[in-house]
Amino acid sequence: MSRFLSSTLVRILTDYEDPRSAGSRLRARRIEPLLDMITAVHACEGHVRVVDIGGTETFWRVLPPDFLDNHDVVITVVNLPDTPTPTDHGRFRFIAADGCNLDIFEDSSFHIAHSNSVIEHVGDWERMVAFSREVSRVASGYFVQTPNFWFPFEPHFMVPFFHWLPRPLRVRLVLHFAMGQMLSGTTEVEAVRIVESTRLLDRTMLQALFEDARITTERFAGLPKSLIAVRHWTSEERRDETSAMS
Repeated sequence: MSRFLSSTLVRILTDYEDPRSAGSRLRARRIEPLLDMITAVHACEGHVRVVDIGGTETFWRVLPPDFLDNHDVVITVVNLPDTPTPTDHGRFRFIAADGCNLDIFEDSSFHIAHSNSVIEHVGDWERMVAFSREVSRVASGYFVQTPNFWFPFEPHFMVPFFHWLPRPLRVRLVLHFAMGQMLSGTTEVEAVRIVESTRLLDRTMLQALFEDARITTERFAGLPKSLIAVRHWTSEERRDETSAMS
């Protein structure tokens, strides 16, 4: 029964291929502020440079048809070097790099940095700090989403209260069961690695990582499903004026 519940929740909340699914509808609502940001950049600059750190081309299919073309958006998708790197095409560029160290990009190389459900996977707190610093450095504006620790269903394992259990118990469960999107571990070492591959954040922690962001909460059935850190894009002229006044 628990496995059936887990697989059902995965289908409801993470089936982004089906535009009618709850996951797709939530995502479409979630990115409305991002679309507004892109529209504002285009109105001022005539084109938009976006870096999607840890993302996929599939994610952007939730946008309205022709939105990228109409706003002259070019999206650079960055993923770790040990993952497949597709060939550049259309409005997408693909680069292999670590989101915690984006030295290949100069400061403010992009108008907007985007990241969806990535920061919880980068590692310990120090790597999260490095990730947030790079997001803030490479773009004037950013839109960073992450699952909320206080949502009762862990979004990767899809088991009620799983992430609130003591780590040894979570390791035991992973050793014996495949849950949600995650496989079961065949060894103790592997099970620990799977458990530690996801470290959920709460609102206070996300605000500490993105001090100049506005943190908003996305809800599902009234519960705080995820958190979004947003820093709105400003033109270079406006940034220069702000710096001169400070």
